[in-house]
Formats: sequence, structure tokens, C-alpha cells
Amino acid sequence: MQPTDTMKRTMAEVVAQRRTEMSPGRIFAEACAAKGTDAVVEYDVTITDSLTSSRRKPRYPARNMIKVVDLSKDPRRYYWHESLPDPGAPQVHEADLRREAANRFHRSPVPELLPTTAWVQVPPDLWEDIETFESFINYRLIVRLSTAENDTIIRGAGGLLNMPQIARMTSKGSFASTILAACNEVEQMGGTADGLIINPADYYAFMGEGRLMDDIERNGVFIVRTRLVEPGTALVGDFGHGALLFDAGRSVIRFAEPPPGTFAEPGGLALMAQIHERVVVNLPTNFFVVSL
Repeated sequence: MQPTDTMKRTMAEVVAQRRTEMSPGRIFAEACAAKGTDAVVEYDVTITDSLTSSRRKPRYPARNMIKVVDLSKDPRRYYWHESLPDPGAPQVHEADLRREAANRFHRSPVPELLPTTAWVQVPPDLWEDIETFESFINYRLIVRLSTAENDTIIRGAGGLLNMPQIARMTSKGSFASTILAACNEVEQMGGTADGLIINPADYYAFMGEGRLMDDIERNGVFIVRTRLVEPGTALVGDFGHGALLFDAGRSVIRFAEPPPGTFAEPGGLALMAQIHERVVVNLPTNFFVVSL
């Protein structure tokens, strides 16, 4: 039986999977040609996972770091997670060597999934050119949905940066940076720091000052560059074993009335895309928000 928890390790896997599939933009463009502005398309996939980048230099989304559980195909009631021992808890054999041995185990219900929504204004009559409309949906609407999804995963109400159980690290100790210090702490807890979320300003500053980013990538750490992490901070963790992204496995694109303040200029037709998902952390002791 194949596992339903998946993490996209390389874009080659995604490209191979998508080659024979019609793009979400094409599906909606053809629906719009048939039904006009009454077109509504409900997809049985999460459309942020349905496109590949045509850039020579890809910039990966946070979703690609985390095991995805598609609840439409793999329904679950609970997830497991660990926490540090309570103060004064009985000593555990060899916990001084294997810190995680003293951790407590928990079962929690799968939390309510959160909506992630993106909007675009459609230029007049753009839908009359199906090829161009397909491209507009794929590379403006869905790209904006991917940015909104990063917000949901990283800094939204249920995002990683708002989880109080994830520790903060401000000292680099004997290491060259707090990033390396955090990688060490994750391994001292029995995990492997396989992911780094960092602001582009810090990423390029480190590139200009030395080889830290190259060394981290060559060591197998998956780097996500995003504006959604404050400059001067980064998130380091064991994303492969320590977190899950619960995904409804459903999406919708339709014309709708946007909330006030959505666009710089009022009027025109608005197109909305929406998905539902929620990130949880199984091993919060294997994640750190670091000050750079």
C-alpha cells in the first residue's frame, strides 16, 4: 500500500505528474467560454499543487516542505504530537543523552481547516482569448493563491509562527550562525533540520557575505524564500517528520463580489479561488524561530 502522506522533494516529480493533465486555468477558461460569468469550477484537487514553475530559478512554496494529508482520500480523526516534560516530572532513563525520551505523547483531533482565498480583477473581454485567459488564471490567480497559502501555513491564525510551543532562539552559541545552532538543536532532539524558511533580504545578505546558504542547501536543507518571515528572523525545523499539512483536496474558482479594499480600483469583474487546509506540528521541539 502506498503512503498517502507525501512531500514533494523535487520539482521533477511534480512535472512528471502534471504533463498529461489539463491545467486549472484551462478548465475554467473552457467553462467560462460555455457559461460566461456564471461559470463555477470545483476541482477535486488542491490547485496550488497543480502547476509547475516555468522560471529558470524556481522559488518553492511552503507546502512543498511538509507532508500533505489529503483528507478527501485519507480521512483522519486524530493526529499525534509530542511536548516537553512537565517541570518536576520523574526522570526518564538516558534522557540526558536522548532528550526526546522524556517527551510526553498526545492525541488531538484534526483541527478545523482554514480557508485560503485569492482574488484578481479580470481585464475586460480577456476570457474571449482562451489561451491568454488560461495563462492569467494559472499565473496570476493561482500564483496569488499560493502566496495566500504561504500566509496560512507560515503566519496566519493557525500558522507556524503563531504556535507558542515552537521555541525562539537568539544565541548562536559556539556556531557561526543561529541557523546552524538551531540545526544542531534539532539533531540533539533526535531529528534532522531539513527545512529553512527565510526572508529574501536575509537570504541574499548571507549570499553576499559568505557561503552559508550554499553550505546549507548542499547539506540537504530545503530553503523557502518568502516575504512572510520578518527580516532578521528565520524558521528552522524538521519539516519532513515534524509537521503535517491537512488538505481538503478540493478547490473552487468562480466570479464573485470581493470584500471592500481588495483592489486598488473598484469595478470590473472579480475572480476568486479558494482552498481549505491547516498545518499542525507533531514535533514542536524540532522547530525553532531564530534571530539572525
